[in-house]
Amino acid sequence: MKKTLISILSLLITSVVFSQTVEEKLNKLQQNMERLDQQKVELQEGVDELKLEKIREDILKVSQPEIKTGEEVLVHSAMSLVYSEQHEQAKWVAHIITPDIINGTTGRSNDFREDPLVKTGSATEKDYFLKALKTGSTDKYDYDGFGYDRGHLAPSADFRWSKKALSESYFYSNMSPQLAKFNREKWADLEGLLRGYIYDHPTIQLYVVTGPLLNDSLPVIERGVNKVSIPKFYFKVVLDLTNKKAIAFIMPNEDMKYPVSSYAVTINEVEEVTGINFFYQLEDALEEELEAQKEVTVWVPEKQKNDVDPIYQPDLPKGVYNTVQAKRHMGSGRQVAVKGTVVGTRKTRNGHLFFNLDKNYPNQIFTVAIWKKNIVNFSYDPLEEWKGKEVTLKGKIADFDGMPTMIIEKENAVEMHQNSKMND
Repeated sequence: MKKTLISILSLLITSVVFSQTVEEKLNKLQQNMERLDQQKVELQEGVDELKLEKIREDILKVSQPEIKTGEEVLVHSAMSLVYSEQHEQAKWVAHIITPDIINGTTGRSNDFREDPLVKTGSATEKDYFLKALKTGSTDKYDYDGFGYDRGHLAPSADFRWSKKALSESYFYSNMSPQLAKFNREKWADLEGLLRGYIYDHPTIQLYVVTGPLLNDSLPVIERGVNKVSIPKFYFKVVLDLTNKKAIAFIMPNEDMKYPVSSYAVTINEVEEVTGINFFYQLEDALEEELEAQKEVTVWVPEKQKNDVDPIYQPDLPKGVYNTVQAKRHMGSGRQVAVKGTVVGTRKTRNGHLFFNLDKNYPNQIFTVAIWKKNIVNFSYDPLEEWKGKEVTLKGKIADFDGMPTMIIEKENAVEMHQNSKMND
C-alpha cells in the first residue's frame, strides 16, 4: 500500500513538473514571437524611412521645378512645395507615385491641419468652413460650409503605403478650394488614371507636379479668415522617366462634362501659362522631347486605348450633338441625332447588342442598344459593321441608371461614316 502511494505521488509530481515545463516553453516561445513581431515592425519602419528618403532625393534631382527668386521650397516626407502667401495655397506640389501603392493599405487619415513649415502660417480649417458644438453635445458639431472642398493637390491615395506621408498630405498647404463636382469626379478620375498606370507598369515610378493657375484677379473665399484664392484652373504634369513618356493636363474648376482625356496638353503649354520651368534638370534634348508629348492613349488601360475624344460640338451640323451634349436630352422624349465613334461592342447572353460611343467601359459616356427582337430589321451585323466607325444615330435618349442610352430599332436610324478616329 505504501509503495503504491509513493508511486502515485511520484507520478503526480512528475506530471506537475512536466506541465510547468511545457507552460514555460510556451511562454518563452510566445515572448520570442512578440519580440520578432516588434523587430519586424521596426525593420519595416526603417525600410519605409529609407524609401521616403529616396523619394525626397528623386524629387530634388528630377521633378522639383526651377526655383524663382524669393521662393522657398518646403520639404516634407514625400512631397515638396512652394507656398504662395498671397493666395494661401501652394504654387505647386511635387510628389512621386511609386509601385508601393499597389499593396498599400493605409486608409484616409482626414487629419487636416496647418503646415508647420509655412513660416507665415498656412491656410486653416476656418478658411473652408465653420463648426460649432451641437446644443447639449460634447463631441458632435454643426457645420457651416463655404461651398468648396478641401481639394488635395498631391492626393492622399498616392501615399497609402506610408502612414507618415499620407498624414502629411492633409496639411492645408496641400489644399486648394475646389468645387465638389470637380474634386470628386473628373479630378479624382485623373488621379485614378495615374495610379492605374502604375498598376499596369509596376516597376516604374511617376514624377508628378500639381498646382493651381494663380493670378492677381482670382476671387477669394470671403468668409474665410485668410481669404484663400479660388483657382479657375488646375494643372498636373506627369513624367515616366523609365519609358520616356510625359503628359500634362489643365482642367477647369467646374462641373466638367468632357472626359479627362479632353483636357490633355503638353508640358510646354503648362509652362507657358504658369511660368514654371518643369524638369529643367534633365538633359536639354530629352527635356525638349518629353515636354512636347501629348499622347493620351499610352496612359490609359489597354481596354481603353481605342477611346477617342467626343467630336468638337461646333464642328457638327446644326441639330446633331456629340456624346457629351447628348446627355442634356436624356429623358426628354425628343428625337435627336448624336454622332460619335463606336469604340466598344458586346452581345449579351440574352442576345441584345450594346455599343459604347467615344469612351469604352468603365468610362463610357454614351451607350446605344439594339434589342434582340429588332436585330432582324438590319441587313447587316451591327457588331461587325459599326465597330471603329463614326456613326450618326437618330432616336430618343433614355436614362439607364444615369447613363444616356439610345435604343435603335431600325437600320434607317443609323448613318455610318467611313472615316474613323480609332488608333489615329
